[in-house]
Amino acid sequence: MNKLIIFFCCLLLSANSKAQKSVSLSTIKNMISKIDTATIEVYTGNHLYNAKVLESVFTKLKENEVSNNQKINIVHIGDSHIQGDLMTNEIRKKLQQKFGNAGRGLVFPYQLARTNGSYNERFYSNRKWESYRNIYPAKKNPVGVSGIGLWRDNAGFVIELNVKDKAYKFNSIHIITPQNQKMFDLALSSKTNIIQSTEPKIVTHRIKKGEAISVIANKYNISVAEIKRANGLKSNNIRAGRTLRIPTNETKPKTIKNSEFVPLNMESDSFSYYYNSEKALEKIYLIPDKNATKYELNGIVLEKNTPGVTYSGIGVNGAKFSDYNKYPLFFEQLKALHPDLLIFSLGTNESYDNMEGSAYIRQLREFISNLKEHNVDAPIIVMTPPPSLHRRRKPNVYIKEYAERINSAAEKDDFAVWDLYDEFGGLNGVRELRAQGLIGPDFVHYSKKGYEKQGKLFTEAFLKAYDNFKSKK
Repeated sequence: MNKLIIFFCCLLLSANSKAQKSVSLSTIKNMISKIDTATIEVYTGNHLYNAKVLESVFTKLKENEVSNNQKINIVHIGDSHIQGDLMTNEIRKKLQQKFGNAGRGLVFPYQLARTNGSYNERFYSNRKWESYRNIYPAKKNPVGVSGIGLWRDNAGFVIELNVKDKAYKFNSIHIITPQNQKMFDLALSSKTNIIQSTEPKIVTHRIKKGEAISVIANKYNISVAEIKRANGLKSNNIRAGRTLRIPTNETKPKTIKNSEFVPLNMESDSFSYYYNSEKALEKIYLIPDKNATKYELNGIVLEKNTPGVTYSGIGVNGAKFSDYNKYPLFFEQLKALHPDLLIFSLGTNESYDNMEGSAYIRQLREFISNLKEHNVDAPIIVMTPPPSLHRRRKPNVYIKEYAERINSAAEKDDFAVWDLYDEFGGLNGVRELRAQGLIGPDFVHYSKKGYEKQGKLFTEAFLKAYDNFKSKK
């Protein structure tokens, strides 16, 4: 505002000096008072640009603060900066601390796809799974909302989901599959069935010197073939001193124990099959649905029976906007998360392809267009990519151009911007980030400390914009 006053003073004094007239301070004040202050950002420093587009999510957050009756679903989509869930976990924790914890949101069995993921939950399986990522050429593989598809062609598996962070115990679990097919059942535990049966009684016989197998068979009134079968013999040759297992006509009791998982009663809606529990759960099992012939998993949503925020991170190592754009199933299944706010963090991998800024913006706009075509209607925040070195050598000028173009396109394309590139020092900030231990040795990925700082700064900017929204209401 001070800069604006100086500008008007200079403009008016310059104009009036030509006309040989003086301008009073009261005249300047009157002219400034006529400026539409709603168009002026009243805070400086770390902030969201064009935050006016976030009014719907801010309204819902405010209503929840007053009435404690809203779920606000935030979905953060990106690349390797997001897949590890370090920055997003910091944002998740801070927003839930202020607005309430409505649950973990979308999770995926990254361990079964043999890649890294969140520390908040762990998945285990007794069988191997096939996987495919959206960064590869588009095929018919089930790549959906998580950007990674997981599948098996036969049953016999159990997947254990174990929540490590007890803050994310859940009351409901939703299973997302292609075309919402019922491929999985859920179980909380297994039961042991005990069956009483009988089996032939076995005796042993030590072979004497010169004793033939036929003699032994006659002694026990069984056939030579039965002796050979019981002992795995391929010929009639036997050796003195060895022991043979001899099946008899007598029987003995036998107890058979069989463990099986007991399926839960699941319900379905347009997007998923789900189970609700009054008791908060921290462990559950996915088992084959008995009527399914294939098993494809796109994602799992965990929620609580409480109001507040869910914060879902969707990240794929190496991903670009164009990779998500390849798969219509991604946009179709995104509706299962019921997003109230979308956040994008992509651009690092585009820069490694030497993609020009104009092409990057086209891919971003195509992504937004795909959202609209699939009726995903939520306000958007675009994070500019963080500073990096291009192939470990020079400052990444592609990232710089992406950041400039994102800021320029914000109002026209109706999205808000958080300028992470600028907040972390811009073109010449990488060396200082390394000195502070914030960026890794590849000068692209960040340390845990670095990602947590990004999350903290974003949350500060978001809450500052929210407080500014409330002050005007």
